[in-house]
Amino acid sequence: MHREELDEFVEQVTARTDLLQIVQSYVPLKRKGNRYWGCCPFHGEKTPSFSVVPDKGFFYCFGCHAGGNVFKFLSLIENISYFEAIKLQAEKLGIPLPRRQKSPQEIARDKEIADLRKVNEMARDFFHNCLTLTRLGEPGKAYFASRSISAETIEEFKLGFAPHAWDKLSTAFLKRGVKQELLLSGGLAAERQNGEGVYDRFRNRIIIPIADERGRVVGFGGRVLDDSTPKYLNTPETVLFNKRRILFGLDRAGRAIKQAGYAIVVEGYMDAISVFSAGVKNVVASLGTAFTPEHCKLLLRYAPAIYFCYDSDDAGQKATIRALSIVQGTGASVRVIVVPDGKDPDEYIRKHGAEAFQQLVKKALPLVEYRLQYVLKHFEHDGLEGKVKALHAMLPVLTGIREPAVLGEYIKRLAQALLLDEGIVRDELRRFGHQPLPEDNSSFTQREPIRQAVRHTDTALQRAGRIVIRLAFQDAGILQHFAAMMPLTGIGDRAQREILLALQELAEQGKNSNDTELPNKLSEEAMAELSRAMVEDLGVLSETEAYSNAVLVLRRAYLNMRYVEHSQRAAELAQQGDEAYVAELNQVQKIKDEMEALQFE
Repeated sequence: MHREELDEFVEQVTARTDLLQIVQSYVPLKRKGNRYWGCCPFHGEKTPSFSVVPDKGFFYCFGCHAGGNVFKFLSLIENISYFEAIKLQAEKLGIPLPRRQKSPQEIARDKEIADLRKVNEMARDFFHNCLTLTRLGEPGKAYFASRSISAETIEEFKLGFAPHAWDKLSTAFLKRGVKQELLLSGGLAAERQNGEGVYDRFRNRIIIPIADERGRVVGFGGRVLDDSTPKYLNTPETVLFNKRRILFGLDRAGRAIKQAGYAIVVEGYMDAISVFSAGVKNVVASLGTAFTPEHCKLLLRYAPAIYFCYDSDDAGQKATIRALSIVQGTGASVRVIVVPDGKDPDEYIRKHGAEAFQQLVKKALPLVEYRLQYVLKHFEHDGLEGKVKALHAMLPVLTGIREPAVLGEYIKRLAQALLLDEGIVRDELRRFGHQPLPEDNSSFTQREPIRQAVRHTDTALQRAGRIVIRLAFQDAGILQHFAAMMPLTGIGDRAQREILLALQELAEQGKNSNDTELPNKLSEEAMAELSRAMVEDLGVLSETEAYSNAVLVLRRAYLNMRYVEHSQRAAELAQQGDEAYVAELNQVQKIKDEMEALQFE
């Protein structure tokens, strides 16, 4: 991959990427003038200090001092590298990555992935045709009918059936030229114990194809028709299939999630299929594993809110609590859909109908309300020890409430329910602060913030430097003018000096400040300082006035620094009896004259 190709690729992705749209998919923002404000997603705060200025292309947090462009934001929020953030956005936009010379290992891996995708598509069609076109699929048809799953839903999800035989799929695929190694590495077959040949992994099960968010089949889920075990059988981990990163149904639900503004998460694919068939399209399911941080990040790319709808039995409620502990602290709005009668969503819909389930969605409980009801129901709070445990179980959730009136109301309700004085609840809440309690089986754990708020001293000199940076970033002519007034190496602030020297280097190479190299040239400290320079409000001053004032401040500081240096040098030379001290004194006088002249500008 040539440098020119890479630059062109990054420029193309940048041109089609909307900073405001990306940030708003993770952080609720409110507009004030030409900038947007919200609570920082990188550190815990209750007063918004996170600012986005779309026309400048930068974000900056005045609390934790995180800052940068859209790709820096994605790299921080997704915990990936800067270039991985560019690739992630390119994939969303359908922009292909420039090709480079690949190693033999990479070529082999790419071929394996392509072959596995093809074999998975063949397997999906095999299972689907077996269900819909052959007599072997009759048991599967009867099962789906008993679950009220229509022919339309079978077609929509390409549901299938694995026949009650040892090697129907394996034999058919081997005859069609599929290599045995692919059947094994793709999890469609297993080796016979005697080492001779293979047998089908999925037998006498209804089959649910599992796709990634782009709709490509990555694996399968199989459910038994009777009480055999295991009840559910998934494809094992492969180069395509990772349960921690895949949400069933996201390929179909993505658009509906964006339109609704929230995703509904259920426990299994049968629940997801039932909810989808009931007309609620913004539904996904985790696959035989707990809801993971990777699942959370994936959903927050689509909408800022997540509704959990797990089974209402004890196991389902514990799974809900575990899931909520992962989401809390991400900035997501969280609600819980409570399914009555100890049912799962699939059972509830079959018994009460689609409309009844849609009403449950509308009545979804906010996180704090659900947690309060759960704690009061599941903690014995008659004695003092039980009251303390119940109170401590609520504290992590209460600290996440930003509105004082809402927090006050929940403190009052909790105090009344536990028969405690409100002052005790408030004292415990203050003592708890933002620190998580030691983990136990039922308590929430808060996600550690990515960054911490840091108090920085800010001088008139630093503010002046940021104004120069802002104008120099926008106009290379300004940089040239400023460099003629004083050497860039004379800038006292290390990060600001780094930025201006990097901009100068780009200008000398005939490149502009938006060049793709700049983020890689700058340290994280410098990138944050550049971001602050771009988003800071200049107040009533025009940019021209602000620049003129800033140059005066910086020039005076530079001359003062030189005055002190030459004065000290003259004193040292005079003490040594070196006549060169006269030249140093002349320099001191010349600098003094310049400083006095600046007083009148």
